[in-house]
Amino acid sequence: MSSTPPAPLLGPDKAPSTRSNSSGELDFDKLNNKATLKHLSQSRLEVDESVVRAEGEERTTFFVWWLVIAAATGGLLFGYDTGVIGGALVHKDVASDLHRVPLGSFDKELLTSATTLGALIAGFSSGVLADIIGRKIVIGLADAIFIIGAVLQAVSYGANAYWIMAVGRLIIGFGVGLASLVVPLYIGELSPTSLRGRLVTLNVVAITGGQVIAYCLNLAFQNVTHGWRFMVGLGAIPPALQLLMLIYLPESPRFLLRHDKLEATVTILRKIYPYATEEQLHLKADVISKSVKENMGHRATFVQTWKRLHLNGPNFRALVVACGLQGIQQLCGFNTLMYYAPTLFQSVGFDNSLVIGLVISIVNLVFTIVALFIIDRVGRRRIACSTVPGMCGALILAAVAFHFLTIHTGGKLPDNGAGLNDKWSPVVLTAMLVYVAFYATGIGNIPWQQGELFEMDVRGMGTALSTTCNWGGNLIIGSTFLSLIDRITAAGAFGFYAGLCFLGSIFVFFLYPETSGLSLEETREVFLTGFGIRKANRMRKQKMAALAQVRDADDDATV
Repeated sequence: MSSTPPAPLLGPDKAPSTRSNSSGELDFDKLNNKATLKHLSQSRLEVDESVVRAEGEERTTFFVWWLVIAAATGGLLFGYDTGVIGGALVHKDVASDLHRVPLGSFDKELLTSATTLGALIAGFSSGVLADIIGRKIVIGLADAIFIIGAVLQAVSYGANAYWIMAVGRLIIGFGVGLASLVVPLYIGELSPTSLRGRLVTLNVVAITGGQVIAYCLNLAFQNVTHGWRFMVGLGAIPPALQLLMLIYLPESPRFLLRHDKLEATVTILRKIYPYATEEQLHLKADVISKSVKENMGHRATFVQTWKRLHLNGPNFRALVVACGLQGIQQLCGFNTLMYYAPTLFQSVGFDNSLVIGLVISIVNLVFTIVALFIIDRVGRRRIACSTVPGMCGALILAAVAFHFLTIHTGGKLPDNGAGLNDKWSPVVLTAMLVYVAFYATGIGNIPWQQGELFEMDVRGMGTALSTTCNWGGNLIIGSTFLSLIDRITAAGAFGFYAGLCFLGSIFVFFLYPETSGLSLEETREVFLTGFGIRKANRMRKQKMAALAQVRDADDDATV
């Protein structure tokens, strides 16, 4: 496609261009728009289903919310596990039950990072599986794997209890890795352009909600004998619930059309758009099918897809952006708080570190909900360019606070907080809460919009690779945090994370274009000749102006 301003589309019906944006689509019921849409369905333009305004499409129906909520339950898998391990590691019986007294930094890092390693391994294969067997089946597979891992953790007994626990966490990682990629991909492919960012962010809300639930249960079982077993075992409930809900979940329309199942697609669209006419449903399906087929070209082999992703300029630039955002999300150090908040704040001197962990998870949830409402209105790029530097500032404050907190202990954090300059403890907590608020509003959810960066024929592999970067960064952070504090002090560790956030700020400012309001297919044009920062803004303005002209023409025609 050309980068020049889109001219009115004039075909045999003299119909204007009908590409939509996040502020609204065209009215399908008007005769000139019917002709336009029919012309589009026969043209060679890249279009997406949002050009077709089905009757009642502005209503977010119960069925759509059910689809998204049921799918986003998968977010609880990662969220719950992230939160529950923090409480389990500081439980009074865990060291003796696992025959590791004391439970050292390396022991904790191994248990924590085992899940991340599993997610890293499964993260890459999940995209390929999703393209072969479908999004819905992969979600079900993730649920089954997670249940096995949760039960195995809870029954870790005997002389090898520690290693049984580690294997259980590795297995859970396989399930988390599958779900973390496929669930947002699935939701994004079911969502209209105007709601895509908001509905994908709902999955991140589920993750943060899972963390809050986990910390509540951590508090409930902290004084229960062998209570950590209940903490990890209850993690089997969310995937079991999703397995039941999976019966009522449809497959992604784009996946079905990839396999030439037009009638099955229309059946799903009929449930999503219950007020639409049959003509509108079939035309919407035809437009999606045209988009899918044009982007697929032909069913490529793994090697061909790999080459198309890495040797094709627009695809490779999209991959750089997706991987970069996922890397920033993890290397900024946020998950160290989720994994080790109880351990960290116990050392800082707080009497009940699990309460602090709960407060942090609640702040994370609240600001993720804020992101849910602003991501499509404010835009991904603007949010990222504001919040990543904010995270950097909060981490600098934390590093300074840790320096003065440990000034009498030679930079070391004692296990019980003895000898610390405790007037700096509230400053540490404040810096962490500000940091979490910036993270949750921005980089905590923006990378999961990654599906909109890739064209259809490389989307599975592209999102798999970027998700692998996420888990790779998570593995590095989770397996080194406590050791890093031991080596370079807490002040040095948080100063190091602040430096990585500064590099992340440069990345999003120069390389991350705004994709809000652009269709899945139009985003490809942004990366045709570069990273398209200015081009994306120009395209969005042109798109809104073109739609305004068409709407004005429609209004004049009705007078």
